[in-house]
Amino acid sequence: MMDELFQQIAARYSARPAVRAWDGELTYGELHRRVDRFARRLQRAGTVPGAVVGVHLPRSAAAVVGLLAVLRCGAAYVALDERYPPQRRAAILRDAAVDLVLTTSSGMSDLPTGCRGLTVEDVVDEGPVASPDHHAGPDHLAYLAYTSGSTGRPKGVCVPHQAVLRLVVENGFLPVRPDDVFVQYAPLAFDASTLEVWAPLLNGACLVIPPPGDLAPEELCAYVAAQRATVLWLTAGLFHRVVEVGLEGLRGLRHLLAGGDVLSVPHVNRAVAALPDTVVINGYGPTENTTFSTCHRMDSVVTGSTVPIGRPIRGTTAYVLDDRLDPVDDGQVGELYVGGTGLAHGYLGDPALTATRFVADPFAATPGSRMYRTGDLVRRTGGQVEFVGRRDQQVKIRGFRVEPAEVEAVAADVPGVTSAAVVVQDDMSGGRRLAAFVTGTVSVPELRRRLTAVLPSFAVPARLTMVDALPLTANGKVDRTALANWPSHGRPEVSADHRAPATELELTITRMWEDLMGLDAVGADDDFFELGGHSLLGVQILAELRQAHGVEVSPLAFYLDPTPAGLARTVQAAHQMQEIR
Repeated sequence: MMDELFQQIAARYSARPAVRAWDGELTYGELHRRVDRFARRLQRAGTVPGAVVGVHLPRSAAAVVGLLAVLRCGAAYVALDERYPPQRRAAILRDAAVDLVLTTSSGMSDLPTGCRGLTVEDVVDEGPVASPDHHAGPDHLAYLAYTSGSTGRPKGVCVPHQAVLRLVVENGFLPVRPDDVFVQYAPLAFDASTLEVWAPLLNGACLVIPPPGDLAPEELCAYVAAQRATVLWLTAGLFHRVVEVGLEGLRGLRHLLAGGDVLSVPHVNRAVAALPDTVVINGYGPTENTTFSTCHRMDSVVTGSTVPIGRPIRGTTAYVLDDRLDPVDDGQVGELYVGGTGLAHGYLGDPALTATRFVADPFAATPGSRMYRTGDLVRRTGGQVEFVGRRDQQVKIRGFRVEPAEVEAVAADVPGVTSAAVVVQDDMSGGRRLAAFVTGTVSVPELRRRLTAVLPSFAVPARLTMVDALPLTANGKVDRTALANWPSHGRPEVSADHRAPATELELTITRMWEDLMGLDAVGADDDFFELGGHSLLGVQILAELRQAHGVEVSPLAFYLDPTPAGLARTVQAAHQMQEIR
């Protein structure tokens, strides 16, 4: 089905550029002939309709030839990220029962036992050959996409042809023109590449592919400008970085898509203001519903506290339901269920998990229709869906239920914060705590004051850490696992026994010390200098106390009793003196 459409497009636009990449350029006619030739090689190597072929290739023109050739044989592909550890690649190939892997000559030695390799580097256009005569139906498997599972075992999501066509052909959110130029920056193993690769090739547009590896934001913007690209898709984390370094190179874009994680309102508004001729799109969707389920198009600034994830794209249903699968009222929070022609078949070889997540759609007119339980909490307001948080990320802190995404949104709204991520960490006592990681110019004490003014005490993160940049996964999302395991420093051995803060003021001061010194479990009687404090840090602490409490504490008074309890007594005495005056 996908390849049949490609062949129609190739016949219509034979002389137009199809792919411009670091490893070569191909017109539609050249690409079509090269795919025919390689598909014949695949058949000779034993590829039959319904088989799954591994693709262990960097983004390249050769990889595009390989994907199309697999589909032309009536087979499906599973892409492997080069950054995956060998054990994970082997597990995916074993789970998908892959016998043949498309790779490079240097990648042949990386193949696990039991897999054969076929190189794509020597595929050339030697004139027309007979095309393999295999026509895939709408329900036939197009590709497998592996996502992380809660058990640690990757899950293979089975995506059919009709799901890809629903995403890239007349989808209602991204009108593709033959003069469009799409950038493929995502790894083939990441489902963003489904849109990046197939939207141009199944609509007669041009696909441009930068060299393998990560590009700095400045390099990516320069590449977009040099290629005169008109459509670019960025993960949320990369989008935020690009906005921060400058958007000059993106002025030629017609559409700038971002998603995969929560978008920052200030970053979106900066992009909208800097790119007046560009439509910025927030795209939301799980892999199980083929890349995007809802989209929000923006040509004016966002006035709310969050960026909506929008409305369902064409061919998609989106329900906001309670625990009994009843629709919730407008403005109320419920779980998002999505369905339609973008829905995957389920998880390869795991009917129990498939039955748990892909459930019967009670609202569909067609019997047997299903919908996917996303696990995302949302609200619908005025027809727009707004993301609230993950159902499985709700945690209890000191007995109170907390949604880290809500805390994250509040932190991101603080002046001087450019990005924020909030995760749950294990604390020194064996309990759980919230930890916030922030980039920007705000000071940690000022950030804590702002959060304390808005959030209930149990929702204020116990640890606030300033970082140069939030770590990203290979797919460009914030690496929350790395943040959850971020190293912390326990309280060093000091002369005083540990005593927990006894008053609110002692607690405020110990929290300030923990934030500024990067320590855990500072005691109320701990000596500032024994903890590793120094004079410059002492000056900062006194300045923060002055701003927060409106009192002057002299350096001498601090040095005479350099403990949180001592500072609390000094602040209280200063307040009493002010009252007497």
